[in-house]
Amino acid sequence: MLIHLLFDLLAYIVGTLLAVKVFKTKTQLIKNENLRYAYYTIIIIGAFFGAFIVGSINTYISVKSESLIIGKSVLGAIMGGTIAVEIFKKVMNIKGSTGAYFVPSLAIGIAIGRIGCFLSGLQDYTYGIETTSILGYDFGDGVLRHPVQLYESLTMLLFFFYVLYIYFKNRFYFEKYIFYQFILLYATQRFAWEFLKPYETIFMGLNIFQFFCLGLVLYSLYHLRRSS
Repeated sequence: MLIHLLFDLLAYIVGTLLAVKVFKTKTQLIKNENLRYAYYTIIIIGAFFGAFIVGSINTYISVKSESLIIGKSVLGAIMGGTIAVEIFKKVMNIKGSTGAYFVPSLAIGIAIGRIGCFLSGLQDYTYGIETTSILGYDFGDGVLRHPVQLYESLTMLLFFFYVLYIYFKNRFYFEKYIFYQFILLYATQRFAWEFLKPYETIFMGLNIFQFFCLGLVLYSLYHLRRSS
């Protein structure tokens, strides 16, 4: 799992450098400095608990074990951070999107992190189901599986370049819509890739992650429509 940790650290470093040095991450709707730092704190707390709660729920459902296995999930972190911020904005009466400048770091961070998942092989439990297609990859046990980690990595990398294009072409559009577009794309592609994973389903052939994804899709569509 060392390789996974190294790529996670690389994702955090690249994301942080982008946020601080390139995009100079800011919350254009929060002028008060104390309120802004409270906002950042809320994001961290929400993302932390979301990552481990959602990841552990999926691990409990999908991994047959008598002992508790703690899992973590990028999807959970995004959900937890988003829910925490929406509650914070409601309490503080803050209108509009405040997450645009986090999107470039999130997109490239996920793209890098998923490579770490891929290189971690079977230990990471993020590989896909068996396949006979040309895309199949042997993780070391002689079985060809969908490298879904790379599918997601490539999707988010392409979206990162789209974000750069929007950022330099239309800053107003970027600030208003890009966070919700990120949520919509991430949730939609994640929903699709989950069909290629060996996770246990819980209802109507869908796994726990897919239900969370549907929630995020509805959230993003609601805010995109409301912002237009």
